[in-house]
Amino acid sequence: MMPDLGAYAVEVVSAYAVSLLLLGGLVALSLARWRKVKRQLEEVERRDG
Repeated sequence: MMPDLGAYAVEVVSAYAVSLLLLGGLVALSLARWRKVKRQLEEVERRDG
């Protein structure tokens, strides 16, 4: 259940939404970077192996 936020409900909910979107974006970018680095490392290991 959501607490009564009074006159600032829109601002508070918007701030939470923006924060969650930014956190989700950071997680997505981190996962994409991790996959890229993992592929690069595997390629280097294949060449040097």
